[in-house]
Amino acid sequence: MKTIRYFIIILFMFIGGSTFAQQISKAELQVNGLTCSMCSRATETSLKSLGFIEDVTPDLNRNVFVLTFKSGQKVDLDQIRDKVQDAGFSIGDLSATINFKNTAVDDAGLAQLDGSVFQFINAKSKTLDGPVIARIMDKDFITSSAFKKKAAELKSDTYLKGKGLVEGKETRIFHLSI
Repeated sequence: MKTIRYFIIILFMFIGGSTFAQQISKAELQVNGLTCSMCSRATETSLKSLGFIEDVTPDLNRNVFVLTFKSGQKVDLDQIRDKVQDAGFSIGDLSATINFKNTAVDDAGLAQLDGSVFQFINAKSKTLDGPVIARIMDKDFITSSAFKKKAAELKSDTYLKGKGLVEGKETRIFHLSI
């Protein structure tokens, strides 16, 4: 009887762990500074080197890349930013489809999902369940003028630094708009 109970507990842990393994399913990335197809190709190649990216589909008319991510892989938004910058360009906008699973957003706009902390700029005291398209509003994920405007509006050290104290630890906090 104990063996069956342990088996069921392990099964739930495995299923529960894989449920949050992929919190972001796709993203639309606008890149600033692209002037030709070679620039686009350099950015695409740089992005494809990330192990969690399944596919990169460029749209040269809009300077946008549609990113799809490998199933079961955790997506690192900071690595995406770094790869765009390594290719010599900057992010103008990044919108991602984030799969929330009954995730509570507290009255301050904070939510935690699979080890990531999100600060919602325009959502508080609600529960998110299912895919939500969110725009990442942090520095280097939007234009510098848009960041300066939002920083003046929010007047928050956490927004300026991209980090804050969560449960007593300095933690990376992504600022989102939905």
